[in-house]
Amino acid sequence: MMQNLSPKSGLQSLGQAIAAHVARVYSAVDADILASQIIDAFWPEGTHRRKRARKPGNTMWSQGDALLITYGNSIIDGAHKPLDLLNDFLHRYLRGTVNGVHVLPFFPYTSDDGFAVTDFRAVNPQLGDWSDINRIAGDFKLMSDLVLNHVSSQGAWFNAYRQGQAPYDRFFFEASPDDDLSMVVRPRTTPLLRKIDTANGPRHVWCTFSHDQIDLDFRNPEVLLEFLRIIRLHMANGVQIIRLDAVAFLWKEPGTTSIHLPQTHEIIKLIRLLSNYATEPLILLTETNVPKTENLSYFGNRDEAHVIYNFPLPPLILHAMMSGTATHLTKWQRAMPPAPLGCAYLNFTASHDGIGMRPAEGVLSAEDQAAVIDCVRRIGGLVSMRALPDGGEAPYELNTTFFDAMSQTFDGPDAHHIARFICSQTIVMSLEGIPAFYIHSVLATPNDHDGVEKRGMNRAINRHRWNYGDLRARLADKRTPQAVVMDTLGKRLQLRKRQTAFHPNATQFTVYTGDARVFGVWRQGLDRQQSIFALHNVSADTIALPVAMLNLIADETWVDLLSGEPVGEGDILLAPYQCRWISNSGH
Repeated sequence: MMQNLSPKSGLQSLGQAIAAHVARVYSAVDADILASQIIDAFWPEGTHRRKRARKPGNTMWSQGDALLITYGNSIIDGAHKPLDLLNDFLHRYLRGTVNGVHVLPFFPYTSDDGFAVTDFRAVNPQLGDWSDINRIAGDFKLMSDLVLNHVSSQGAWFNAYRQGQAPYDRFFFEASPDDDLSMVVRPRTTPLLRKIDTANGPRHVWCTFSHDQIDLDFRNPEVLLEFLRIIRLHMANGVQIIRLDAVAFLWKEPGTTSIHLPQTHEIIKLIRLLSNYATEPLILLTETNVPKTENLSYFGNRDEAHVIYNFPLPPLILHAMMSGTATHLTKWQRAMPPAPLGCAYLNFTASHDGIGMRPAEGVLSAEDQAAVIDCVRRIGGLVSMRALPDGGEAPYELNTTFFDAMSQTFDGPDAHHIARFICSQTIVMSLEGIPAFYIHSVLATPNDHDGVEKRGMNRAINRHRWNYGDLRARLADKRTPQAVVMDTLGKRLQLRKRQTAFHPNATQFTVYTGDARVFGVWRQGLDRQQSIFALHNVSADTIALPVAMLNLIADETWVDLLSGEPVGEGDILLAPYQCRWISNSGH
């Protein structure tokens, strides 16, 4: 029997695979008919698909990949389109340093800085238009947000729902105050249900995040089909990475937690299957700010997300740098599995959201978490809470720029602010996975207290909008924190991308140094030619480590790539917050 599928049988196989996923989610519909509709939605007339599925592999990324996370209007000047300014900033300062950019929701919206979308098919005219998005996508791997859990209460979809217009009259999740909602897991403390008037009478709609963000009802397959069309629109405009925002909450059922339900995973598997047959490169990233086991589940069996956020990293690195000990970071890293073949971690310390505390559950004790929270408050940061099923509250996230968070330790302020911050970002560069950097980390942005006051939201503290003229002046003055941080991070990223041992899937082992103040990992390239011992002093102490501790292979020349110093006999010295990349090859 012939093993190779003919084009026709390949397409039949795709349809059958889609129908299998559909049957596990939409048991009341004809799976074959819906599978055909899905194919038509994802591949409209004029688009092409692969004859055979793309095989899982580690060639979709390399050690040259690094992402910038930014809003479309993080840089403004009052005269030019913000997306034009972002494009200029990327080319002027970051070309050759990062090769990808996550432009946070660039659609028209009403609240939550873009995450209450009114029109998924348009670019916010206050930012620019699709041509500006295309221009950025032409030179950088572009990530866009698929805000698929909810839409704005003032958007066209919800207005049509309230008026009883098909198909939107079945687009939103309705529930009753009498339903058992006691187990529902949420990241907010506002009431879950919002009562509204509709053409069909009063209704209660589900609002996981806010009353301006109305949850969609994926029990209706028309909702799924519409989002597949939106993904296709993004791909047509150069998007290569799709971030599935708040995807863990996608499927809801009263009487359950309504998070991580099997139907949610099945829908992600369906989108991954479609991406495997896309001729264009398409990487799926799931945004699931939850504890480790739940987060790792979104790799599936190599059939869900290509990439997941390494959410425990921000609170663990924060604790390590504030406490001067890497004990918890090291223990957690030793227990982390390598990403499966064809998958990768996205490593970061900061994003547009706060530093999530849920991923620290079970890793940092209540006392450790309280110490971090107290330190963040001392430097002017804020704390946002989440509702618990018993009616209580717990810390959900810390609101601060990561740069300002590094201004103090548990012992108070000192002279090591910038060195401590650079160390925290170098850890991100050293670990297995793809590094990502929030623009306000790259720019050493301080906390924006005026923004919090003007906008009335804690997260505004970490969403400053730089005036481009002022920013360029600061970057031109090599004495400013902005210039020092950008120059140092840029040089390290340029060095990093030349090292095969820093491939996102290169082998990694946690190094036991015998000193809790040092966090270390050993990386080895996929070709096994290069090894790097990445050592990070998370304390204000000067530390001497015996060279013998690293078991460096004899008869090879070892050098610290960061300083250029040869490594031989004797001790390896680490100044306060110093990092070393000790390698047997590289440049």
